[in-house]
Amino acid sequence: MNSQSIKSFFQVASLLLLLVAVGLMAAIVTMHLAIHGAEVQVPALKGMTVADARSQTSGLGLNLDVDNRYYSSDVAAGHILTQSPDQGTIVRREWRVRVAESLGPQKVDVPDAVGSAERVADLEFRRAGLEVGVAARLPFAGAVEGTVLAQDPPAHAQDIAQPTVNLLVAAPGADMPDGYVMPDMIGRPAIGAQAELTRVGIKNAPLKFFDVSVTDVGSGAAPPAVPVAPGAVIAQSPPAGSHIDQDTTVTLTVAR
Repeated sequence: MNSQSIKSFFQVASLLLLLVAVGLMAAIVTMHLAIHGAEVQVPALKGMTVADARSQTSGLGLNLDVDNRYYSSDVAAGHILTQSPDQGTIVRREWRVRVAESLGPQKVDVPDAVGSAERVADLEFRRAGLEVGVAARLPFAGAVEGTVLAQDPPAHAQDIAQPTVNLLVAAPGADMPDGYVMPDMIGRPAIGAQAELTRVGIKNAPLKFFDVSVTDVGSGAAPPAVPVAPGAVIAQSPPAGSHIDQDTTVTLTVAR
């Protein structure tokens, strides 16, 4: 092979390598644009109305879900209290942005349902703009099946967080002859939780207190976090769902 042929060979090889490099670079750029073109930055939604927030997130290709509603003396009704993911977070399109909506200051009076039938209590709460949350059941001597034994928050409570009332309802004695299922006390005021347990004859250990700092709202797919109110139960033993009886001692850990 003469020098001219060798020179031509290297010229062709160099051209082919250049074309391959250009092709690879184009593929990398295309992939980069495809990946990042499907990503958006979560906007700041706190303080906006739900309608405005829904319009803004929809324009970015995001889905807005109102996960919870809370009373607030600081944020007007219909406006957003918390969001998750937080503003500035980079997510893919079609991501679910969860928010908590403010109900404004508490204006409803919590009815006294103790001693009423569960169905009657449910109607009373709905008329007051409240909902029944957890309805735990307990065989209780002398109580008619379906009678409300205790409620949380208690009647006429002020500064409640959510428009939800949890009930303890009398169940037939045959339902749980050896005890009952431990209710979920997390998030409830400790005084109300203790009163509920004492009312049905369950022993309470002295309260344990734990200093709780204010946490961030959260990010990713986690629901928005709300500040833990002082005096609220943050841990319990036995855990919710445990089978307990009147020989069980319940220990509650409370935020301070």
